[in-house]
Amino acid sequence: MTTYENLKDTLTTDAFEKEFQGENFEEIFEGCDTGLQGFSEGQVVKGTVVSINDEYVVIDTGLKSEGRVSRHEFESLIRDGNLEIGSLVDVFIERLEDRNGELILSHEKARLESVWDNLEKSTEAKEPVMGVMFTRVKGGFTVDLGGAVAFLPGSQVDIRPIKDVIALMNIPQPFLILKMDRIRENIIVSRRAVLEESRAETKTELVSSMEEGRVLEGVVKNITDYGAFVDLGGVDGLLHVTDISWRRINHPGDVLKVGDIINVKVTKFNKETSRISLGMKQLEEDPWKKVENTYEKGSIHKGIVTNITDYGAFVELSSGIEGLVHVSEMSWTKKNVHPGKIVATSQEVEVKVLESDGEKRRLSLGMKQVYENPWESFSKLNSVGTKLEGEIRNITEFGMFVALNEDIDGMIHISDLSWEKTGEESIKEYKPGQLITVKILDIDPEKERISLGVKQLTSDTVGESIGQLKKDQIVTCTISKVQENGLEVKLLEGKMTSFIRRSDLARERSEQRTDRFAVGEKVDALVTAIDKKDRRVSLSIKGREIKEEKKAMEEYGSSDSGASLGDILGAALEKAKEDSEEAKPKENPTAKAKKEAKPKEKPAAKAKKEAKPKENPTAKVKKEAKPKEKKKD
Repeated sequence: MTTYENLKDTLTTDAFEKEFQGENFEEIFEGCDTGLQGFSEGQVVKGTVVSINDEYVVIDTGLKSEGRVSRHEFESLIRDGNLEIGSLVDVFIERLEDRNGELILSHEKARLESVWDNLEKSTEAKEPVMGVMFTRVKGGFTVDLGGAVAFLPGSQVDIRPIKDVIALMNIPQPFLILKMDRIRENIIVSRRAVLEESRAETKTELVSSMEEGRVLEGVVKNITDYGAFVDLGGVDGLLHVTDISWRRINHPGDVLKVGDIINVKVTKFNKETSRISLGMKQLEEDPWKKVENTYEKGSIHKGIVTNITDYGAFVELSSGIEGLVHVSEMSWTKKNVHPGKIVATSQEVEVKVLESDGEKRRLSLGMKQVYENPWESFSKLNSVGTKLEGEIRNITEFGMFVALNEDIDGMIHISDLSWEKTGEESIKEYKPGQLITVKILDIDPEKERISLGVKQLTSDTVGESIGQLKKDQIVTCTISKVQENGLEVKLLEGKMTSFIRRSDLARERSEQRTDRFAVGEKVDALVTAIDKKDRRVSLSIKGREIKEEKKAMEEYGSSDSGASLGDILGAALEKAKEDSEEAKPKENPTAKAKKEAKPKEKPAAKAKKEAKPKENPTAKVKKEAKPKEKKKD
């Protein structure tokens, strides 16, 4: 808006026309020297500081009036002592005149205009600009470019993703402007583009001179679980966690942090892929070269537990030298126990070197070897056959463990509990904490085993009884219990107990009933099997019947000849009776004659009568076969 238009606005239309009727005042004012020629709003000009007070800084720009600028826009210059009366400063003309006729200036906008001008020049020339990342926003970060605020996308922060960007905040660093809109005051920058450009420039030079064994200085750029990436000045190398130190390191962050300047040695370089492997421990002497001389086999040392696993514990004897104590080498007595229940991390322990191998970088250690073997001590104080008293510590399916002293337990197998009862029955009579007397059966210090027995405290009556029996022998048993599936019997004067199955009660299936028998009844049975190990005897009444029938048929005839089974058995009975009569003393002839005069039925005839309803199988076959022969004729 011109001065003429401002004056016109201050007067009413009627007053303006009455006072200046017929005059072209617009041309008159433009031709006059108003002190505003050569200046325009939005322009940056230089001015001289006239005065400084608590609220404003008054500046003379050469216009008809002086302008005032808020003091806080010069706060940093005043604080640093760089602003005083007479100082030349840049100011931005916001308005040449306001309604009060005052000149409106701004030093901050002048500075921003200068910044934007420089940013535009850098954008056109594709040159990096310095900035500071100061705030995290959605999708990226805000960057201060000397007063102008730019946006840095998260993907443009680095060449590879960075987990921890705190180290990059509030640090001046170069950025490349990707997009710029001055009207909307929108700027997008990239740090990655600058890194890629500088990386490409130095990579060729660095790679050309790269070789294995070279020692370089680098900066820790990023830390992961498996190692650290080190910036070698344009090229990144990987420092694996196992190459940081000779001693065990659980995580690289325990030793390194982002921004650390370290010396590394190139351990491997691939020219095709440009991959570089680095190492820090290679700059120091390998402690394993002297391990065999320092830690000889059989020597005892103190160390610190550094790590505990399921299979043992690692013990550090010196810096970089660790050995493994296997779980089996931790204690003489604590078996099947996790190593964490025996030792703890950072605990000092005393160990013995079991094996030392510098080439394989292995050191086998033992903790229990430092102390005397309690199994050997026990074998020196006790012998097989010794009777001891102990407390039952544990009961399992296969036996019991009895405490012989504070460290050692002996085992009683279920087969060594009783001579008469089975192991399953005998073990039910015992409970943990019960005191019992045992007998030592065997001591094996190498296998760390002590076998105990209870039944060995008494004589083996069952074993002696089994020795009297033979297979296929017929024995007399007394029924002690009648069950649905068979009979429980006592034999050898009640010294042994056996069981006759239902299927072995008789030859005929119809006779295989347990209700035919009663408790206390005596029966004859055949010994079919003897198991001396399990101390069992198998009996069968059916087997006895089959054996007796077979024997009778062999001695007195065969059913194939036409004689029935009754005839054969009758003849066997008659023969047995005659043999018994011959064995008796001879009778008086007169008495003998009287006996013969009495009508007496012969056993054979009696057997034939009883067997008459039952037809001989051979005869039956002959009868059936006769009609067939007549048909053929």
